[in-house]
Amino acid sequence: MTTAVAMLYPGHAAEDDYEFIEAAIGAVAPALEVRLPVLITEVESDDHTVEAMAAVGEQDRLADGVRRAQDHRPSSVMWACTSGSFVYGFDGARRQAADVARRAGRPASSTSLAFAEACRHLGLSRVAIAATYPEPLAARFTEFLTDAGIEVMALRANDIGTATEAGTFDGDGLFEMLEAADTASAQAILVPDTALHTAMWITDLEAEFGKPVLTANQVTAWEGLRLAGLSVDVPGLGSLFTTPPVG
Repeated sequence: MTTAVAMLYPGHAAEDDYEFIEAAIGAVAPALEVRLPVLITEVESDDHTVEAMAAVGEQDRLADGVRRAQDHRPSSVMWACTSGSFVYGFDGARRQAADVARRAGRPASSTSLAFAEACRHLGLSRVAIAATYPEPLAARFTEFLTDAGIEVMALRANDIGTATEAGTFDGDGLFEMLEAADTASAQAILVPDTALHTAMWITDLEAEFGKPVLTANQVTAWEGLRLAGLSVDVPGLGSLFTTPPVG
C-alpha cells in the first residue's frame, strides 16, 4: 500500500531534495511504497524578508496547494517552508498547520514545527543555526525555537537575499555555512530553508561536525512520515532517521 506525504512547496529551488529522500527510503524499505509528491504553491516574491515570507504562507496559497494535493490521496500534508511558517510565531505556525489539516482532512504540519518535533525526538535543547537568511528573518527563527523550548546557542545569518539564490548553493558552500555557525555548546546544527539543497550531504555533515545535523527538507519529510504513522530507518538521511525517540 502506497503512503503519500504531500509537500506544499513554495516556488522552485530545491524541491528535488524530496526525490532524493524518496529514493533513499525506497532503497531500504521498498515494500512501504513511500511517495513524496511536491505541489508548487504560488509565490509573488522569494525575497528573504519578513514581509515576503509572510505573504508566501498566506492561507489562500496553501488552500490551493491542499486542493491539488488531493489527487495524490495523501496520508499527511506538509507545508514545506520554514520561513513561511516561523514568521508567524510558534502559535501562529500551529494555527497555520491546523488550517491546512482542516482543509485536507489529514494530519498536517510545517517545516518549522517539524524542526521543533525533531529536536524533541532527539532530546535536543541547545542548538546552533546556520541560516541562509538575512539577520531580521533569521532572528524570527530564533524566537520561534525559543518559544518551542529550544535554546539557540549560536546563530549565523548568511544574508542570502532570495530562495532562488539559496537553491544554487553547493556542498562546499553548505559545509562552510555550518562551520561558521557551529559551537561546542550546541548539541546539533539546524539548517533552515527548504530552498537549500541538503539531503545528499547530511551524513557527511554529521561525520564532519560530530553531532546531529537537521535540515529543512529532511525534517519535513520525517515529520510527514511520522504523521502518517511511519518510522523508517534510513542511514543515508542522518541520525534523525536512525535514532529512536529519547525517553
